[in-house]
Amino acid sequence: MKTKILEAIRQYETIIIHRHVRPDPDAYGSQCGLAEILKASFPDKKIHTAGEGEKSLQFLYKMDLVDDAQYEGALVIVCDTANQERICDQRYSKGDMLIKIDHHPNEDQYGDIIWVDTAASSVSEMIYEFYLSGREKGLAFSKKAAELIYAGIVGDTGRFLFPSTTPKTFRYVSELVDYGVSFTDIYDQLYRTKINIAKLSGHVLQHFQTSSSGSACMKITKDMLDEYGVTASEASQLVSLLGNLEGIKAWVFFVEEDDQIRVRLRSKEIVINGLAKKYRGGGHPLAAGASVYSWEEAEQVLTGLEELCMKNQ
Repeated sequence: MKTKILEAIRQYETIIIHRHVRPDPDAYGSQCGLAEILKASFPDKKIHTAGEGEKSLQFLYKMDLVDDAQYEGALVIVCDTANQERICDQRYSKGDMLIKIDHHPNEDQYGDIIWVDTAASSVSEMIYEFYLSGREKGLAFSKKAAELIYAGIVGDTGRFLFPSTTPKTFRYVSELVDYGVSFTDIYDQLYRTKINIAKLSGHVLQHFQTSSSGSACMKITKDMLDEYGVTASEASQLVSLLGNLEGIKAWVFFVEEDDQIRVRLRSKEIVINGLAKKYRGGGHPLAAGASVYSWEEAEQVLTGLEELCMKNQ
């Protein structure tokens, strides 16, 4: 599949790279890391990154402004996005060919070429693997690409704490550091915490709810977001706060937005992506997301999570 992707890239003069909405470090790292590899490898091609920027990640890269006309006859690559509805900038379908590169379960099989590796720690890891497979065929690399891919791997492995981290992950990361990546600077930027977010974190730790089954829940309403001056995206990132607490098997964060309630599901061992799928979502076995449209529906998700925990007592 990597060979097919490289062959497709060689055929097109314009390549536009997308990723999912509300990007995390892996979305940025894979999308922009691939862009930097292609720019270094094919300086005469037009390489663009599409989608809305994320303020907290702009230190890594800034998105391009892509005109509609540039999609005509272009190759479009979508990174780190399982479902078409979650692709940031729906013009992705206006190109001549579409490639999907992802590590989530391949339930929405969109694209003319699909490369999905659910065993990969991150799509950023896959992008580095793509480079390794093609470096003897003309692919080039750069320090900037290494920084982006490193940040993506760090983000999606939870600083190498998640089970998806493998010996291969550590091997690739050591090679990236050899390119001069300042991992201390990247850590500082990725995990720097604003005072208002720290205060919301304290509220979460004081007010989350648990059950005897081993499930936990936190509801963050729009009023709470306004009170602490935190965006829904920033609040969603606090889901990992409950991961180290004793006795919790799986947990859910509900974050209220203007048009829906975002569901962030996490687990230590229990598979929860099936539950997410029931509520217009999906994801990894131990980390998934969904969307509900009322607090009553949110209670149904919580009931489902409690039932899963009860079955695994």
